[in-house]
Amino acid sequence: MLHHGANSLPLWFLECIGLYVCLMNRCGYCVSHHCQGMLRLIGDDARAESIRRDLERGNVTDGFNERQAAALRYAEVLTRSPADVAESHIQVMRDAGYGDGEILEINQVASYFAYANRMVLGLGVTTDGDILGLSPSGDADDWGHR
Repeated sequence: MLHHGANSLPLWFLECIGLYVCLMNRCGYCVSHHCQGMLRLIGDDARAESIRRDLERGNVTDGFNERQAAALRYAEVLTRSPADVAESHIQVMRDAGYGDGEILEINQVASYFAYANRMVLGLGVTTDGDILGLSPSGDADDWGHR
């Protein structure tokens, strides 16, 4: 879902959404992996670190344009209180220029990361022995294990 070829949103931003969800859920394992993934995709260590600091503080305005901030705010509501998501949240994203397919991408990324965080936290998974930040290609599997 994060690496689906039909996604229209930039992968680095989808990774930011996932990282934000991981930070809200306090999933250190996923934060470690996806922060490295975001860093690799952005290719600018200082910018990636600034984004991470902003997301850690829940600051979705600095370092993001208004369109991106709308998506991150939606991901926050969906993560923290999914029963409170209303049509008005969707309309804010439409007003920011997102089409329904892009809104679905944002929803799927945020929802998947919330699910994955619960799996990882519920099983006590650690990063011991992992190679951080690998995507599902190359010599490692999707989780960064060799």
